Amino acid sequence: MCNKDLVNLPCELCIQTEEGNVLRNSITTWNKRDWQQFYELARRPWQRRRPPRPVYQTGLNRVLPAQGFSLSELDDAGVDLELAESLGLPVDAGRIGAYGPNVTVLRDFVRSSRQPF
Repeated sequence: MCNKDLVNLPCELCIQTEEGNVLRNSITTWNKRDWQQFYELARRPWQRRRPPRPVYQTGLNRVLPAQGFSLSELDDAGVDLELAESLGLPVDAGRIGAYGPNVTVLRDFVRSSRQPF
């Protein structure tokens, strides 16, 4: 007797133990086949190209990853917010300024995403 209303899992994944008069459901651990399926799925290539990661310059020869592309970088690359959202591009409205390499990467990504693979 598995109470599926408490936990949205099939009965095979539920282990029921009675502690006093309390019925507790817990999830079983993954077996070897589950891990094999997980790693097979993780190794597959993306169906479409992965969106680029934005960076920002700190100091002379150092760049760090940014949360998203700034609005001015999107504007310089000719990308509006709707297109950026549909392509899965991260946008950081708090960043100010445009970093040249980000703009060229954005232009190349948008150009390649319009062409069929």
